[in-house]
Amino acid sequence: HCTSNNTIYGTQIRKFQSSKIPKVCDMSSDIFSRQLDFSKFDLIYAGAQKNLGPAGATIVIVKNSVLGKSSRNIPSMMDYQTHINKSSLYNTPPVFSVYVSLLNMRWLKSNGGIKRLEEINTKKASILYSEIDINPHFKGYAKEEDRSIMNATFSLINDDFKETFDSMLKDSGIVGINGHRNIGGYRASMYNAMPIDSVKTLVEVMSELENKV
Repeated sequence: HCTSNNTIYGTQIRKFQSSKIPKVCDMSSDIFSRQLDFSKFDLIYAGAQKNLGPAGATIVIVKNSVLGKSSRNIPSMMDYQTHINKSSLYNTPPVFSVYVSLLNMRWLKSNGGIKRLEEINTKKASILYSEIDINPHFKGYAKEEDRSIMNATFSLINDDFKETFDSMLKDSGIVGINGHRNIGGYRASMYNAMPIDSVKTLVEVMSELENKV
């Protein structure tokens, strides 16, 4: 089992190792953000709330070859075969979340599909990481080769500037980028729906801090 993208530390698996045992992956925070060969995985699951749609739905992609292999007595609701047999309608689905996810998938397709979204996401991440690297007031948490294109984590080198920087962020309309409680600092999430102009606004504020203090 692996998690393709770590939202806490801002790291992402670039190359998935081959394995002789079934490979299960949690892609909740980066599914459909980049091109991947899904056939290399035996089971993929992802919560909708990052790149698919509103919270409440979960997508599961599973190979038939791994179904029905457990010797344990699995409750019906936790048995993937139960849901497959009922076309995902074994119980009442979260209709709103599923419908909005459909709209989001149509939007993704109309904007060039996953290939185009990956290009945009890579560009967004590059713009932000470049500023983190050249700005003397910030440092990134993740090693360059492991950096996520979905979540950039960074901190101020001098915490004395935190109040000033936070005020600048607020004045620019930037909210919700506090880092996870485990590591602190800041976390800028750049999921598919985040426009590149929003990333540029954050970079402008970071650059302004360099000129201000």
